[in-house]
Amino acid sequence: QVQLVESGGGLVQAGGSLRLSCTVSGRYATAWFRQAPGKERKFVAAVTWGGAGTTYATSMKGRFTISRDNAKNTVYLQMNSLKPEDTAVYYCAARPGALSPHEQEYTYWGQGTQVTVSS
Repeated sequence: QVQLVESGGGLVQAGGSLRLSCTVSGRYATAWFRQAPGKERKFVAAVTWGGAGTTYATSMKGRFTISRDNAKNTVYLQMNSLKPEDTAVYYCAARPGALSPHEQEYTYWGQGTQVTVSS
């Protein structure tokens, strides 16, 4: 089994920044999803196993940046200009092959890390 562990969540004020980390090894495309209370889980961003290819939800592009450092077995999500509506549990997920924005395509999931943005 592939193990994924997220970290870096916390409480920040609107306009602040956080960097989330996900430990993951192997040749897997990796993505971040988030789920706000009472809402469906939504795609945030994804990166290829090599780190050269990325894709973002339209609303995230320009504020969030996904990257990876395979030497450290870590995928990052840099979040800037955070808004209260960004409050959610953020999940790291992995799948073989190409990246995808569809959660059903992902085989492995972390337990999530809470991000809370105050106004």
